[in-house]
Amino acid sequence: MTSPPPVVPLAAPTRVVELDLARPDEIRTPGGLRPAPTGRVLALVRRHGHPLGLVTATGPVGDPAALPRVVAEAARSQLGAAAAADPAPEPPAAATPVSVIVCTRDREDLLEPCLDAVLRTTHPRTELIVVDNAPSDDATERLVRSRYGGRVRYLREPVAGLARARNTGLAAAHGELCVFTDDDALADPGWVPAMVAAFRADDRIGCVTGLVLPAELDTEAQAAFERYGGYTKGFTARTWSLREHPRDPLLPLRVGGFGTGANMAFRTDLLRRIGGFDTATGAGTRTCGGEDLLAFFAVLEGGGTVAYRPDAIVWHRHRRTMDGLAAQVYGFGVGFGAYLAAAVARRPALLGTMVRHAPRCAGEMVRRRRTRAARNGGRAPGELGRLELRGMVRGPHTYLLSRWQQRGNRVGEPS
Repeated sequence: MTSPPPVVPLAAPTRVVELDLARPDEIRTPGGLRPAPTGRVLALVRRHGHPLGLVTATGPVGDPAALPRVVAEAARSQLGAAAAADPAPEPPAAATPVSVIVCTRDREDLLEPCLDAVLRTTHPRTELIVVDNAPSDDATERLVRSRYGGRVRYLREPVAGLARARNTGLAAAHGELCVFTDDDALADPGWVPAMVAAFRADDRIGCVTGLVLPAELDTEAQAAFERYGGYTKGFTARTWSLREHPRDPLLPLRVGGFGTGANMAFRTDLLRRIGGFDTATGAGTRTCGGEDLLAFFAVLEGGGTVAYRPDAIVWHRHRRTMDGLAAQVYGFGVGFGAYLAAAVARRPALLGTMVRHAPRCAGEMVRRRRTRAARNGGRAPGELGRLELRGMVRGPHTYLLSRWQQRGNRVGEPS
């Protein structure tokens, strides 16, 4: 089910909270970042842990105890029938061994709450691996070894690049499933169990992505990112495969709608068979991203299914400054353009499809951005759209340069 548009425009500051209607007196905050607030809030509404949708509300100033009631009323008003749904509690997930891999670089202040959140998972057989990617000092290693001891495995990948760091974690993983998140994300306690349940429901599923929500909306840049589109993919479970959509020539071009690398999981043996992540892509390289999209594409090309499950939730701490936001959105464009080049390199027949359908794809992208912005009470920032488009145009060139650089440095061919 999908949530209707919030009735209050997203603006900063807006505090982010969650309320489970099965426990209507208890307001929680992502990762326990702060006490329950008063004033304007964006609330994830659940029932028995299952996410129903997002609502906005304004709690009485100076009376945080009233906030649960205000959010529950907003849920009934804004979610309609969805708020009355009563999904049965999920059965306990099977004890499938899982490896959670977090790649980081010189961000100890973000990493610590990220690891604390993952360690609160309710899944019993979870190993947590930190990959320290081309660090400038030993601060991350000291943090992991002193604070977490044997609860977290520490690995160092000396060559910069998120794809390379993820491959390092993949090579060391013991779990049947590899689950990835970023150091600026906070995992929900039920995140890993939701991933496990999705894979066990269908043996054809090779990759699962999940719901990514803002952990905070403290600054105008963070609110602008949500108005622009954010990471959220909605509250309806979906699947994609070439079996389900054999006549859709644009499916490989739509992988950006599947999810994001901040919340994705793969069957470990499958991810190894497809060669892991393309080391010419990803943050830390010229391409700025795209390694997650290319992995989704490879799962589809191999005959597998990619599934989106909104029950698998992480909260993301968005860039706090407008300069940081601009760089991020430009990087999204570069990464997607690089993904397209890499996909064509793997399947040259896609080039003709891209040329024929480029106007249609561009139109769909613009419409999605405008629709999402309208639902959040405003217009998508035009400059961000232009930055993303400029990045997309540059993306194929950066991918070729990145491949050349990989070979020149003799650090391995892209997968």
